[in-house]
Formats: sequence, structure tokens, C-alpha cells
Amino acid sequence: MNRINLIALGVRNIAASLRFYREIGFEASVTGDDESPVIVFFKNEGSKLELFPIEELAKDINPDNPPALSTGGFSGFTLAYNGKSKAEVDTSFNRVKEVGATIVKEPQPLSWGGYGGYFIDPDGYYWEVAYGEVWEFDESNMLIIND
Repeated sequence: MNRINLIALGVRNIAASLRFYREIGFEASVTGDDESPVIVFFKNEGSKLELFPIEELAKDINPDNPPALSTGGFSGFTLAYNGKSKAEVDTSFNRVKEVGATIVKEPQPLSWGGYGGYFIDPDGYYWEVAYGEVWEFDESNMLIIND
């Protein structure tokens, strides 16, 4: 097992999260309608991102004894968007600010030589948007990690 095909985000308000992700540039495939989606898959390049009601996701893990839902804080999990330039990072941050994301770290030079920052989506998921001068991307716009 050496692949991640899908990342599911449990969300508290799936319609609001769908609007947020669409407004920052994600193209969605929706089961149900936009006001009452059942499940959402995004047609992004690379791995797929899914939105699913958090209570239903917990029940999918264990219908008889679902795991307790987080009440906030940092879970140790982040998502990342890797830009191809500093300008792309800045443009991405301007976009997420326009749609009301919480900025926790403005784009800035980073200790490892890159450039980036962090924002939080409507459900508290942390996103890093960063650029590295030496990064390369494959034909699917996936970051190439060399050994």
C-alpha cells in the first residue's frame, strides 16, 4: 500500500464548505444539490479531496461507537498547496482572504529558504500555501520528491 487516492475532510456545514472551496478555485462534483449536498468530490489535479458531513464520517468509522468529534485546537494534520512562484502564493492568499479564511501566518520567507504561510478553512483545517525555488512538478502538477 503506497498511495493516497482520497483525503476526506469531515465538515460541520457541507454547503458552506462547498461554497468556500469553490470560491478559492476548486471544481466540485456534488451528489445532491449545492444547498443540500450529500457528498462532494473535487476535480483537482493530483490526489482527490472530499467533503463529507463529520458526524456521518465518524459513523462510517464505527456505526455503533463513533469516535468523539474534536472540539477544536490543532490536530497535527495540515493540507498543503504548493505554488510555482512567490506570486502564486500571494495570489492564493489574496483569494482565501477575499472569501473569509482565517489567516494564521501571512506569506513570508521561511527558515528552509522557501516562501509561504498558513490559513484555516471554515472547519478549522490548516492549509499551508508555500513555494520552494528548487521544487519541480510532474505532468499532474504533483510535487516531485526526489530521494
